[in-house]
Amino acid sequence: MATHACLFCDLCGSMLSFTSASYASCLVCHAQRKVQEFEGTEIWCTSEPEDFMRRLGLDLLITPLDDTVGSKQGNQIQQRAVVNDECPKCKHPNLEYYTRQLRSADEGQTVFYECPNCHYKFSQNM
Repeated sequence: MATHACLFCDLCGSMLSFTSASYASCLVCHAQRKVQEFEGTEIWCTSEPEDFMRRLGLDLLITPLDDTVGSKQGNQIQQRAVVNDECPKCKHPNLEYYTRQLRSADEGQTVFYECPNCHYKFSQNM
């Protein structure tokens, strides 16, 4: 039996689907494992969004802030831009923001805002 979590495919690491009474199948690479391998096994699994993002090689959309005004990347502190706009939650007069191109290139950027006072986060598609 595999040394890692048994609900995941041994070949590609994707979650197995129990669509048959006889086999658990991988929806990505179509590998199969017999259901008998799982009988009598109690399975507990916890994961955080960062676990999936790390496995897939993705970046966080909203970078967690340090105690300073910015996020640490390596030894540098990256400052966020500030806009004179009111926080919808606490009415603080300034918001920090940054942009990411999440949709196709011919569509606008997504702007991510965070209040430096109450840390309320929201986004807006431009």
